[in-house]
Amino acid sequence: MERTRCLIVGAGVSGLAFADWRRDDDYLIVEAQEEIGGHCRTVKRDGFVWDYSGHFFHFRHPEIEQYLIDRMGRQDVLRVQRDSRIWYADRYIDFPFQKNIHQLPRSEHEQCLRDLHDRPEEKSGNFKDMLYARYGRGIAEKFLIPYNEKLYAMNLAALDPDAMGRFFPHASVEEIIENADRPSIDGYNATFTYPEGGAIQYIDALAQGVRGDRIAVSERVLGIDLEAKVAKTSRRQIGYDFLISTAPLVSLLDMCAIRYDSAVFSHNKVQVFNLGFDSKGPPGVHWIYYPQRELSFYRVGFYDNIFDSERMSLYVEVGVPWGVELSADDRGALKAKVLTDLQSCGVLDNQTLIASHDVLLDPAYVHITRRSVAEAATRRALLAAQDVHSIGRYGAWTYCSIEDNIVEARALAERLA
Repeated sequence: MERTRCLIVGAGVSGLAFADWRRDDDYLIVEAQEEIGGHCRTVKRDGFVWDYSGHFFHFRHPEIEQYLIDRMGRQDVLRVQRDSRIWYADRYIDFPFQKNIHQLPRSEHEQCLRDLHDRPEEKSGNFKDMLYARYGRGIAEKFLIPYNEKLYAMNLAALDPDAMGRFFPHASVEEIIENADRPSIDGYNATFTYPEGGAIQYIDALAQGVRGDRIAVSERVLGIDLEAKVAKTSRRQIGYDFLISTAPLVSLLDMCAIRYDSAVFSHNKVQVFNLGFDSKGPPGVHWIYYPQRELSFYRVGFYDNIFDSERMSLYVEVGVPWGVELSADDRGALKAKVLTDLQSCGVLDNQTLIASHDVLLDPAYVHITRRSVAEAATRRALLAAQDVHSIGRYGAWTYCSIEDNIVEARALAERLA
């Protein structure tokens, strides 16, 4: 049986960041997929560069951003001022919606202001109640509720009020009213960084600090004996002192044969269609939000408008409910509807589709509730007491940024050094 001090499950951002930050080489990374990167992988096809979804990097720690960029070699890494819109009433509204309601048709703007004034008292109950209480019926029902229910693929009444944390663009009544004379494009992602080689460049940058012979791809962990500190993989048995898992928390619990209520740990899936066309589409915009329930997608992003390339290159995201399985025929039918919907909302005109790729992100966004937060904290603490640390967006069962994952992984590496 092989042994290592630190066994790392998963070669995504968190697993690689942990290994990169360690001060010794006594670690081993096992990755179930055939390549590193997790959800942060990049596909190149027929001259198009697509990620597994829209991964645009928003840094709060300049030193981390520079640390990664310094490892990227000679390629363009752009810092971009975000241009994001909302398609509403056959026009574009600047994002965030609640700070730009003055761009709505006059009657709807007035309705939003009346409902904002007459909004109900805030309850402590759920995400939907929070939206009504803070923004009133007009703003909530025109955009915030339908858009987020498409994204999460569920009724928002089941989510906690703080389900999106700092990533929700809150606005006070004063801000909503005062922004009437100018568009507001603030928020945590008002600027973003993106390399010409795609999101995989950040993965490759982290991997530069990791020994290649310490990464085993196409090797899945099948079970973990917590008492013996032994992991059984699809190839071998590995003894460890510490195990760092970046797999979804529910997957880790399954590996450890720990029972849990699966309903507590619900999540959505996101079906991503990457589409390449022979000519340009809407200029300038980086991504567009779609609250219309009749449209299949909730967001469409434009890679070609980042680097001003000559052909339209899109990622299209469709929320899929927890528990729903999509067959190959289902995905084909959904892709056909996506193309029809892109025409109906003006993204497509006379362009011809010349390349495509699709991937299902599962899980994509976890459903954060009081029970899930409490259960995740309890389970992670019990595992940590047995030297198993569950980290990352899915390991912690939370909503966070890629940079947050790097910060968490580095902190754990220092603590276990």
